[in-house]
Amino acid sequence: MVQTCDFFSMGEFPMKINTFFATSSLGDSLGSVTGRVKGDLLIDIGTGPTIYQLLSACEAFNEIVATDYTDQNLKELNRWLKKELEAFDWSPVVKYVCELEGDREKWAEKEERLRQKIKHVLKCDVTQSQPLGPVSLPQADCLLTALCLDAACKDLPTYQQALKNLSSLLKPGGCLVLIDALKSSYYMIGDQRFSSLSLTQEAVQDAVVKAGYTIQEFDVIPQSYSRTRANNEGLFYLVGQKLNNSVGLPS
Repeated sequence: MVQTCDFFSMGEFPMKINTFFATSSLGDSLGSVTGRVKGDLLIDIGTGPTIYQLLSACEAFNEIVATDYTDQNLKELNRWLKKELEAFDWSPVVKYVCELEGDREKWAEKEERLRQKIKHVLKCDVTQSQPLGPVSLPQADCLLTALCLDAACKDLPTYQQALKNLSSLLKPGGCLVLIDALKSSYYMIGDQRFSSLSLTQEAVQDAVVKAGYTIQEFDVIPQSYSRTRANNEGLFYLVGQKLNNSVGLPS
């Protein structure tokens, strides 16, 4: 299991990741789509110990559900929610996002708004037919997953099935926002190397369509990490809409 402390001990790397999402066209697109969707509920799949991906979403949704597979990540996220002294300090990222939105001085308000909007922090396993286990939630208006599925899925059939499993959490007509690396076979957390599912644009699009979505947007961002951290060939950003007759399609 990846220890949260390892992630945060990587020097400038976590900040570079989050600053990239905040300042790049990928981050701009994420803020744009969550602003356009607007609804009651957003479910974030694979939140990790991070909040950067939810900073724009908290302005557009009434409730947010954060999820992750590892207990350590859930624990770290709860530390931030409870303002514990050991929690990671996200304020530099929050301030930068607020600056992009036009008012850097409102960063503390945004932090509090996000804390209030996150209603649940739940265990999630995308390989299961019920990803959230026995927990019952209303179907979401938007499903967000960033840098998660390529690490959670061992092969393409598992990836395809994971998207079908997640579809059950989203209401018909709801929005899927999917962000991940392209053609990345590994990534590093500290000194630990982890396998990653190497995805092509065609494989992702095929899996999303088979899971019962129409693809509204697909953008490739030519951003690659250092080979000492990952061997990806860019990142992609996909927006899909769940078909009205799609409710957790069978495999």
